[in-house]
Amino acid sequence: MLLRIRSKEGMSRIQVEASDTFADLAEKIAATLQLADVDTIAVGDSPKPEAATPITTMSDKTLGSANLKHGDIVYVSYAEKPTTTEAASSASTAANSSEFIPMNELANIKQEPVDDLLEKERGLIKRPKDTKFCRHGDNAMCDYCMPLEPYDAGYLEENKIKHMSFQAYLRKIDAAKQTSAPSSTVLKHLPPLEEPDYRVKVPCSGGHAPWPEGICTKCQPSAITLQRQIYRMVDHVEFASAGVIDTFLNAWRESGTQRFGYLIGRYEPYTEVPLGVKAVVETIYEPPQEDHMDGIKLSLPWDEEEAMVNRVAEACGLKMVGMVFTDLIDDGTGKGTVVAKRHVDSYFMSSLECAFAADMQRRYPNPCRHSATGKYGSKFLTCVISGDTEGNIDVKAYQVSETTVALKEADIIEPSRKASVMRVQESVPHERYVPEVFYKFKNEYGVVVKQSAKPTFPVEYLLVNVTHGFPQSPNPLFHASPCYSIENRHTGVQDVNTLSRYLNSSGDLKQLLSDFHVLCFIRKLNMLNDDEFSVLCNVATKSDVPAEVLEQLTGWKTMTMVLKEAEGNARFNTPSTQSATPSGAVTPATSDLAEVSCRHCTFANAAGAVNCEMCGLPLNE
Repeated sequence: MLLRIRSKEGMSRIQVEASDTFADLAEKIAATLQLADVDTIAVGDSPKPEAATPITTMSDKTLGSANLKHGDIVYVSYAEKPTTTEAASSASTAANSSEFIPMNELANIKQEPVDDLLEKERGLIKRPKDTKFCRHGDNAMCDYCMPLEPYDAGYLEENKIKHMSFQAYLRKIDAAKQTSAPSSTVLKHLPPLEEPDYRVKVPCSGGHAPWPEGICTKCQPSAITLQRQIYRMVDHVEFASAGVIDTFLNAWRESGTQRFGYLIGRYEPYTEVPLGVKAVVETIYEPPQEDHMDGIKLSLPWDEEEAMVNRVAEACGLKMVGMVFTDLIDDGTGKGTVVAKRHVDSYFMSSLECAFAADMQRRYPNPCRHSATGKYGSKFLTCVISGDTEGNIDVKAYQVSETTVALKEADIIEPSRKASVMRVQESVPHERYVPEVFYKFKNEYGVVVKQSAKPTFPVEYLLVNVTHGFPQSPNPLFHASPCYSIENRHTGVQDVNTLSRYLNSSGDLKQLLSDFHVLCFIRKLNMLNDDEFSVLCNVATKSDVPAEVLEQLTGWKTMTMVLKEAEGNARFNTPSTQSATPSGAVTPATSDLAEVSCRHCTFANAAGAVNCEMCGLPLNE
């Protein structure tokens, strides 16, 4: 006979005999529903859980003795431990390619130091005693003067804080969880954060072939309604000094072409926002790029150079916190003003820039022990230097929402030819599944309207605004003046000769070394080991470490000798000395000779060279 098995997985059918026992039935149910433990199965003739009977208590009874007939429905409940496949399927709800981290290991996640610091603070917003309504003493409080939570909507609106801080957002969802289930110890200890994911869930428990061969309502993503993100991972960007921006802008002033750079800095608490975080930018590193009047083309990948920059930044106690690019056009008035391209009637970030920002934020995730995957969001920022409505050069800082990152990762959105709108892609059978996407807005009558985002929607739904500024009393980490040649620019050269002239110029050695670009070039020379380079960075960034400690480093002595010899031999490395012999005889064509490797720095020089182009030392000594 055929029994219908009704469980939380839906309806299933099992072929049995009246002489079979309930133990046999339990084995068949476990095989059908892929259960790991048959002892947890309970059956009954009602969907109510309290009416179910554990199947282990009647394992010896036959199905016929229970008056079960062909076509009867048996309601099944069970409590199972998830198998490896099911755990992976559950994890894919948050991120198909991310593995959930066990609860006991989440506490070992190494977060940003600023997050660890803010987690220890209560974050309450103190209020003074109200002179009109407070009728108590100085040591008491009431509803009119008691501290507010850091996520209080009234306080945020009154102080024009558009997005609450990330730590305040954590407090808010934790308070909501405690209110909804105050007695549940299980919910209390579950990670409250889950990254959005709009990809098709693989594998699926629906019993069909995995995507792209099959799809069902269980594995396909639900419809998406775009809305403003109520929190931000970073609340403020602070440039250590005006010189950081001014040095970066010199490239545009000299050439008129746009420029791109990575922001190198650190994260600190920001007291202007409850439990806020600010990114302090100490310098800007400019990677290889092709700069044009109307845009920038990055020469990617630059993995080796990026790894070098990250090592130098880490040795200085810094890290990569964001990116910055210019979008400037002189208005031709001769007053130093520029064209205002980005405003409320055009766009603030183009759809192409939003897509690029989403890729970069996904590349630099934020470690977080409050997420089951050990990461949530990103603190990576995007700064745009463009003209404001008055024609002045201004900096604007943004992030894109977590929804934007998930949409881009799922290949649902793509940049549009119109900068102010983002395009939603079409579904492609067996290649790309795109769910319904909507966004809400107020029409001319003040009524909230829900509209389909296909084919395009405004990019404002993707942006998170971040404030910016400069410190009142600047104390930058790097003090070098003038600045060493900037890397990867058309003007200025970084080589051993320029470094030798720079370090031998008038000025204190400790101050001359206090330049991130100098430190990066010294790292490229690879003459100092890791420990010696850390000492060099301490000399450059810490006031209590004197420059005299460098004289004890073997690598520094070697580099000093190379620089001294390079300066003395640089004048011999000229075209005239390379093209003719002392007697006036012309040397053979360089194309007929092999390259010459320098025994000092191993640089491959062109045939016929007398001195090394890199270090300036003679090739024949």
